[in-house]
Amino acid sequence: MATTRSRSTAALTTAPLTAPDPSPSGTARHRLRAVDRDETVDVAGFLPPGATWLPAPQHTLPTLPGHPPMVGYLVLVPADQQPPVLPFAVPDRPGDEERRDDDTLVRVDTVQRTAQVDGRPLDLTYLEFELLAHLVAHPNRVHTRDQLVTTVWGYGHVGDGRTVDVHIARLRRKLGAEHRTAIQTVRRVGYKYTPPVRR
Repeated sequence: MATTRSRSTAALTTAPLTAPDPSPSGTARHRLRAVDRDETVDVAGFLPPGATWLPAPQHTLPTLPGHPPMVGYLVLVPADQQPPVLPFAVPDRPGDEERRDDDTLVRVDTVQRTAQVDGRPLDLTYLEFELLAHLVAHPNRVHTRDQLVTTVWGYGHVGDGRTVDVHIARLRRKLGAEHRTAIQTVRRVGYKYTPPVRR
């Protein structure tokens, strides 16, 4: 059985962002398609001429609780060809685009791999940065320890929840006493990031 899910903003971080075409012909949206591991999908029919595809690393694909792991592909299009439909960012919730960036106190720049809290740069390890970037990209969403291990570390293993606890504790320490509560513990479930804002 195959399902189709809307592409999230996390999957769009490496894609160029352009505004959608308001005309009726520009209503096509890119989709991620989750398939069972034993289901074969003919991808060649979807590709523009001259394009090639590679399997996407498992840790780059979204995981959904209660659903099979997704299988995805990276499509490489020659530079002289335009894709048939340009990708565009779709906000997670209405009103996200209205939120002002100057109000957020914790900022993560995934391109330059920098993080700041209240204008002060943070000195983070690779995994601390990846964990903070993932939490900031999905504010107010509760993540189980297993989901964080699978998404941030790229693998799943029973008993790795303690690793997440240690990294969360280090992140809270580096955020400082004033902002450590931005990463909240949800008892017996996991963690969520609640963005602190200027008052």
